[in-house]
Amino acid sequence: MTSIGTGYDLSASTYSPDGRIFQVEYAGKAVENSGTAIGLRVKDGVVLAVEKLVHSKLLVPEANRRIQTIDRHIGMATAGLLADGRHLANRARDEAQNLRDTYRTPPTLKGVADRLGLYVQAYTLYSSVRPFGISSILGAVDKDGPVLYVIEPSGIFYGYHGAAVGKGRQLAKTELEKLKLSELTTREAVMEAARIIYLVHDDAKDKEFELEMSWIGDETQGRHLAVPDDLKKEAEQKAKDALEQFED
Repeated sequence: MTSIGTGYDLSASTYSPDGRIFQVEYAGKAVENSGTAIGLRVKDGVVLAVEKLVHSKLLVPEANRRIQTIDRHIGMATAGLLADGRHLANRARDEAQNLRDTYRTPPTLKGVADRLGLYVQAYTLYSSVRPFGISSILGAVDKDGPVLYVIEPSGIFYGYHGAAVGKGRQLAKTELEKLKLSELTTREAVMEAARIIYLVHDDAKDKEFELEMSWIGDETQGRHLAVPDDLKKEAEQKAKDALEQFED
């Protein structure tokens, strides 16, 4: 369990002698065992994409979604334990509604991410609860323009131009760093997001997966919506063609 000694990972409120909280690290491992989720913040909006691993052929397609709508202009993609992700999505909706009621204006993503980060961090303090085994990518177009945040199981949150969480995050981050995100449109970002998800899934060819995608921006009049089926199919076909060329 630990190189120092056992027992320090039995509670989220216990530090190990070298200052680590093992339960938070274990929550991070739960995220790493999940399918990859990515977010791209481009010049006219945000695109979210998730590699949803299909564990059974009996599952209904497009059920058990990993991308949720938090507010009209805010979307959330998760990697990790699905039930934890749904709980956090419901909490994020409550926080967004609370901000809207308090200030009589659409909530900013920074405000929602700040409150949600504090909520997640509270679950690292007490022995009676466990940390959330989830990393969340939140995207929106608000008064500050396109914005993208990632909330980790520790409760820390960062703003990003492009972000990746889950099993294939390292390769996805490498691919994101190659893109000139500030020059892309949301339509171009949809193509790139599909390509990256198919590329990172290539390491787990034996497992079936379903691509989930959503976007917010000028194309959707600032609303968080699923990417239209025709555009999604076009992006998937281009991604498959690019993967074949890459392998050749």
